Amino acid sequence: MAKKTNFEVNGKEYFRVTRTIGHKADGSPVRKTFYGTGIKEANEKADKYLNDIKNGLIVNFDTVTISELMYSWLFDFLHNSSKLKPSTFQRYESIYRNYIKPSEIAGTKLSTFNSLQLQKFYNDLSKDHTYTQIKTLNTILKVFFNWCIDNDYMLKNPCLHVNIKGNKTDIINNRKKDVEILSEEEIESIKKYIKNTDFELLFLLDLSTGLRQGELLALDWEHIDLIKKELKVDKSVKEVYIFDDPDNKHIETIFQAPKTLNSFRTVSIPNSIIPLLKRKKQKNGLLFHDDEGQPLKAKNVSTYWRNILKVCNIPHKKFHAIRHTYASILLKNGVDIETVAELMGHTSIGITQLYLHSSSSQKNDAVNRLNYLF
Repeated sequence: MAKKTNFEVNGKEYFRVTRTIGHKADGSPVRKTFYGTGIKEANEKADKYLNDIKNGLIVNFDTVTISELMYSWLFDFLHNSSKLKPSTFQRYESIYRNYIKPSEIAGTKLSTFNSLQLQKFYNDLSKDHTYTQIKTLNTILKVFFNWCIDNDYMLKNPCLHVNIKGNKTDIINNRKKDVEILSEEEIESIKKYIKNTDFELLFLLDLSTGLRQGELLALDWEHIDLIKKELKVDKSVKEVYIFDDPDNKHIETIFQAPKTLNSFRTVSIPNSIIPLLKRKKQKNGLLFHDDEGQPLKAKNVSTYWRNILKVCNIPHKKFHAIRHTYASILLKNGVDIETVAELMGHTSIGITQLYLHSSSSQKNDAVNRLNYLF
């Protein structure tokens, strides 16, 4: 039996109920409409909304601004949520603080906000912000506006009908510029300098497995199999801000799930690295740790990395360049791109393609394979 509806908008049918949610100064009622796929869902939304008002979680829907409601969304609903990583909350809060709170749309009433206003906002931002920055902002705003729709603050998500300025070719080329690769000469220079130091295993293991820095520093002996010559990645370590309340935060080192589902993976360890691992005296707990057994801090590792490059007279490259080099070497040596994507924990081979750096000799060799036709 089809669900009963009594209202249609944008070609979609809803059941609409209206409730009194408060009263104005003159005593007249303030009414709010709730929508559902049927009468039951509409009433459930209305009951939840009224209950949230009673608990102080909801502000006046008619006058609430984007900034006010996004702040409430962050600290009343998402803060300390078990469904959200602390690092994700930190990113959401940063977007709100740096892009929304000081913006011209901050004081706009949510009830009147539309795609045209959002498009103008993005157009202004594009004058001094990159495509990637605005796309990240749009992704997070889309999540926020979907929550607003679920709570009957709006019916349509304005993020769905905007265009973010940026030439696709330029975007791809800029991403490729960010892919820093160590040359064979640079690798040899680094290996020679760090020989028999604590950094030797950390560098060579990363170069031979392509782990992200957080995955590398989270490695423990339980996830390393010296017999099968492989390691498992199922967590990452990161320093993040933990918000005690909206005005106070402190830094903590936390273990969390890897970046994506594809990041949960098993990676083979080259034979030449096994002796270095066997040489480690401690065979329990974290593979890389400080004197107190705590994970190494990423910023300290990066500082040491910068000093190594400086001493070896190598132009600065981020620590992440080691991971890039791993992928580039595999592809250069003929490993198929699907396997490299799996080893890297990429969500698609489109990301892996950024590491393709074919030399002129490789291109000539490939083209000359057509000679038999002529």
